[in-house]
Amino acid sequence: MPLQNRVTPFGEIVAVAARGLFTGNRGIIHDPATRTLLKRRWSSPAWITCTCDFRGRRRDVMATRSWTELFFLDEATALAAGHRPCYYCRRTDANAFAAAWAKGNGLERVTAAAIDAALHRERLDGRAKRLHPLPCPIEDLPDGAMVQAITDDTTAASHLMRQGRALAWSFAGYRAVDAPLRNARLLTPPSTVRALQAGYRPVFHASILGPADAEPPIHSGRA
Repeated sequence: MPLQNRVTPFGEIVAVAARGLFTGNRGIIHDPATRTLLKRRWSSPAWITCTCDFRGRRRDVMATRSWTELFFLDEATALAAGHRPCYYCRRTDANAFAAAWAKGNGLERVTAAAIDAALHRERLDGRAKRLHPLPCPIEDLPDGAMVQAITDDTTAASHLMRQGRALAWSFAGYRAVDAPLRNARLLTPPSTVRALQAGYRPVFHASILGPADAEPPIHSGRA
């Protein structure tokens, strides 16, 4: 029986068997005795994304009263949910993200606390996920931005924007979408979208890879 620790681009935490490229946390939000989530979905405004392999360390997931291990398909999924790179296990990525975030948001430099405060305002509407208007035509969104939209039926779904194309998200990966998207709203926090526009390159699940991805990212986030 899978634990309830897989995160969607919408920020929801569900129980599925699929694995992810990244882990991360929002503080302690589980009961170690039952290895189940508490009612709250965060206990800290620092929502971070971590590598699954760090110095050979191993953890028994949700077994102690430590941070609650969450898992993401890839970094784009984590960014959409409102997370940022961890400064401890992904310092190079965290510095790259902070530099791009500052540049994209018109600042000379920025602290982790300032990023966390801005993201916390942008990712939540009360207890629910905050959706945002598109800042530009959908095909002009930077690679890695994610939207919630309707395709050929009445069901809203999460989509990754990649080279001007929409790819439907699932826990297993991405697939191309032929139908146009309707009623699209931005899932990725606007300040993070501006960081993507300023040059931050998230790590994507292998299901999107093609010739354009032959050269690896300039920062080290790959789990």
